[in-house]
Amino acid sequence: MASDPPVVSTPALALWRSRSIGLLLLVAALALLPPLLLASLWLKVLTGVAIYTLTAAAIALLYRRLGLVSLAHVALMGAGGWVGLRLAYGLGTPFEVNMLAGGIAAAGLGMVFAYPALRMRGLYLALVTLMIAGAFAIIVNVLQFPNGGGGWSGFAVKSAGYMPRPAIASNDVGYYAYCVVVTALGMALIHWHEIGKAGRAWALIRRSEAAAMSSGVDVPFYKVWAFALSGFLAGIAGVLLAGNLQMLDARSFPAAESVMIFALTIVGGAWNPVGALIAAALYRLVPALLNDFGVNGDAAYIIFGAALIHALATAPRGIAGQLEDLASRLFGRSNGGNTR
Repeated sequence: MASDPPVVSTPALALWRSRSIGLLLLVAALALLPPLLLASLWLKVLTGVAIYTLTAAAIALLYRRLGLVSLAHVALMGAGGWVGLRLAYGLGTPFEVNMLAGGIAAAGLGMVFAYPALRMRGLYLALVTLMIAGAFAIIVNVLQFPNGGGGWSGFAVKSAGYMPRPAIASNDVGYYAYCVVVTALGMALIHWHEIGKAGRAWALIRRSEAAAMSSGVDVPFYKVWAFALSGFLAGIAGVLLAGNLQMLDARSFPAAESVMIFALTIVGGAWNPVGALIAAALYRLVPALLNDFGVNGDAAYIIFGAALIHALATAPRGIAGQLEDLASRLFGRSNGGNTR
């Protein structure tokens, strides 16, 4: 009877395990430490940062892997949030069911948005997705978001309904940790795709669609797949946002916000997962800090504009890329200059 082969520990496996443990510790620290140090108002702001980190990661996926610019992700968030709210009020389904349904609905819309990407890219695709975001803003201003009313839309002018949060995270502290964990799982889902067959196909498509097709890659299928995954994550973020605010307002989803969060994704760094966190912090935390200091939050647009110019001119990998380079230099010096 043959014995099982011995388990060989390789440096790569040890590195993977150390990184996995480090990421788990980081997620635990982000989920547990801020509630101990911050007031409720700032905890809500950080919950928004966690939610928009997932949206920025979804945008970065398309840009990093396929070189595609999508300016419709705020609309996808709104669509996911609408579905989640409608199920919560209409059927009283659990939050997790509403979240998955919102993600699936947004994934379906993402697949529709992928159709222009099959024939165009660059500025033309950006303009098409921006027009789609503008159309969503008009539609949702007419329908409004469900708030406990009757009828198909579930909207009532005098209704004061609030979306229930998950049973295990009904207060602000629990809900913040819940959003951090869901965002971490979403980013793990992206990583799982990137290291698998889909990631290899996307890499070939970004390099050359003709070369990818000659290698047997189904280019339309994998483009639609990328848009579906990106839309799914944006839809989940929309439901999480609805749970954070416990309602949604049509004025929160203008098309211009899609342009802003895409620009900040570039500033944060689309090539590094930390870039999504930096983008979300710039988007939600900086305006809140300015308001706290008595400065109009709109002044953040000046900061964002300067940061975008800096990123495009001198830091194509964004702030996260610069931090990674700095860490590499410091690590090399701490090891006597040996970076091998």
